[in-house]
Amino acid sequence: MARTVGIGIQSFEKLITENSFYIDKTDFIRQWWENRDDVTLITRPRRFGKTLNMNMLERFLSVEYSGRGKVFEGLAIWKEEKYRNLQGIWPVIFLSFAGIKAPSFSEAKKPILSDRKII
Repeated sequence: MARTVGIGIQSFEKLITENSFYIDKTDFIRQWWENRDDVTLITRPRRFGKTLNMNMLERFLSVEYSGRGKVFEGLAIWKEEKYRNLQGIWPVIFLSFAGIKAPSFSEAKKPILSDRKII
């Protein structure tokens, strides 16, 4: 199957399974894990892959995706066994503001609260 450019794809697993071009950023998981920061703020302009990277992190850590590490095979994070052992063992709460378009905070709260996912 020919490789495609996955423009606008925000699902890490979909990007990998559909054989889209992907620049391996999974080492971000290792760097983030080793930094042990209390808070991580990721600021980049629109369409720089923030949501995709957060989705990648969720797919790697979340118990919801336990046993589905195959999607990471051949990528940087999968090269060290100690990180393979972290795959799918953590509860994750994932919030994305990518689709939130509102003129005020009170209007923005509504879609955020209605879209929450309890894992």
